[in-house]
Amino acid sequence: MHAEIPPASESATSSDSNVPWYKELNRYHWFVLAVSALGWLFDCLDQQLFLLARGTAMKDLLQEGQDINEYGGYATAIFVLGWATGGLIFGSLGDRIGRAKTMMITILVYSVCTGLSALSKGFWDFAFYRFITGLGVGGEFAVGVALVAEVMPDKARPHALGLLQALSAIGNVSAAFVEWGLSTVERTGGLPGAMDKWRIMFLIGALPALLALIVRWKLKEPEKWQQMKERGETATAGSYAALFRDPRWRKNAIIGLILACAGVIALWGIVFFVFDLVGSVMRKVLAEQGLSGADLDGAVGQWKGKTSLMLNLGAFSGMLAFTKFTQRTSRRLAFAVSFVGAMFSTAFTFWVLQEPWHIYVLVPIMGFFMLGIFGGYAIYFPELFPTYLRSTGTSFCYNVGRFLAASGPWTIGLLSSRVYGHTDEPLRYAGITMCSIFLVGLAILPFAPETKGQPLPE
Repeated sequence: MHAEIPPASESATSSDSNVPWYKELNRYHWFVLAVSALGWLFDCLDQQLFLLARGTAMKDLLQEGQDINEYGGYATAIFVLGWATGGLIFGSLGDRIGRAKTMMITILVYSVCTGLSALSKGFWDFAFYRFITGLGVGGEFAVGVALVAEVMPDKARPHALGLLQALSAIGNVSAAFVEWGLSTVERTGGLPGAMDKWRIMFLIGALPALLALIVRWKLKEPEKWQQMKERGETATAGSYAALFRDPRWRKNAIIGLILACAGVIALWGIVFFVFDLVGSVMRKVLAEQGLSGADLDGAVGQWKGKTSLMLNLGAFSGMLAFTKFTQRTSRRLAFAVSFVGAMFSTAFTFWVLQEPWHIYVLVPIMGFFMLGIFGGYAIYFPELFPTYLRSTGTSFCYNVGRFLAASGPWTIGLLSSRVYGHTDEPLRYAGITMCSIFLVGLAILPFAPETKGQPLPE
């Protein structure tokens, strides 16, 4: 794919409003979208591999007497804290040194450290690798969406950003197939005796490092960023002080932060624990059918893979639906519908899920509403900030929210072990309790600026 298109063509727009958005894209536009989507896709592959491998990794790495649910919550919280820290660091760096350079660095960081996770000997070195992995994972999103937002024509921008986020589901689905395939091999006794399945999964997660070579070779900095540099605005580019000095950007940052908190806490503190709930439910169902030992472990892993597949099929549809709906209505109404739908579908899933067929029905609906919110984040956050603060502001919203979101998996772990530990399925009741977080997102929406149909601020 040839990428050497004159910079002036980056923001070319069509005068015909009836032309579909994708008709306005040239080869370089598609190249930028493909590279950014792959970076975020592999990013999500890593996080999904972690979620699918978390239970068995904790089982192998923890000492006797340590609770798997509690320490699984700690490991997830540490990963999310790394994500938040990396997002703030690399988000600022993206405005200072450029989107393409920063994207290359983040891809290398999360790929290499995902592979190192496979070498863990105990909980704390595993947690350390997950923290460093999180640094790269957190930084990639903001620079990716800033890059796409600045390169695309105005009409195509929300559609391209929504598609970028929707394609992240492909990374999650790929992780589901990895889990499914390895569990099938494990069930037949085909895995090497000295190599645990979860370690193989993390080694697979190291492969995206090759994408960094393509980024370094072909990707250019956006024309808007180059113009900002030529105007001499780099002194304040990527400055969190500058972000909060201006009342407009400060207000947008705080509103975006609260919006992000609702979705990110819900995703990491409730929805991603559905894999553990399914593992608990299916272990009982399959044990009643006479399965045991490695055969039982492999079958449970297969059902976790199916759960991931169902969740992300719903997510892909939900993010595309959010993109269409927000273009027909408004950003605020689309968020409101998604928050309400996510709250009820998530609580209902955790309350009702008892049978295998529930996974095929309830989990996709939950994924549709819950992950549709993240399609909104990709579209909305870059529209809130000017070029010299776009990556910084997006990172602030998405990643300071993650510092607070780290309380989600920590809290659900504590609720499961300390509050509902006396019940047969503590994770079920902990998840339902935490669904109240969606009310926070609904409460801030009346104060959120409407950005539909407006050019990016400068």
